[in-house]
Order: sequence, then C-alpha cells, then structure tokens
Amino acid sequence: MSDDAVNPEEVRHVAGLARIDLEDSEVDRFAEQFADILAAFETLDEVPEVDRDADLANVMRPDEEHDCLETDRALENAPESEDGYFKGPNVS
Repeated sequence: MSDDAVNPEEVRHVAGLARIDLEDSEVDRFAEQFADILAAFETLDEVPEVDRDADLANVMRPDEEHDCLETDRALENAPESEDGYFKGPNVS
C-alpha cells in the first residue's frame, strides 16, 4: 500500500469525528500510521479461510439444587452485618 492511501483530509475528518484537534505535523504522522494500519488489514485479508465444522461441546455442568446456608452461618465471616444482612461501606 502506498503512503498516499490516506490523505490529510481524511485524517482531519476522522479527527473531527473524534473531536481531536491535530496540528499539521500530527496530521502527516497520523496519515502514515493509518496507512500502516490499513496495510496490516490487507495482510489479514490474504489469510485463507478454513472450511471445517466446529466440534463444539457443552462444558457447563447442570445446575444442582442444594440447601442454602443459615443466616448466622452465612454472616460468620462477614466483617460487618446488621439485622441479618451483610453491611458494606457507605458510598457517597
């Protein structure tokens, strides 16, 4: 890909969409960087597609029902509790 693939007007347009003010020296630098990025995408386009069926398997275990903890046991290790509930720090 040639360096002029991305022109300064396009860079200014993208910068405007992103609400970024660019100096003239930055526009030239970004044009070069955008060209490099586009060249990398062109390289990715050259990667051949793979045609195969995906061997997918469900790796999740089924839900199992268990008795829940008693309130006192659940709050045993809580740093603070109040009226049978976990108590966290105040958020301001």
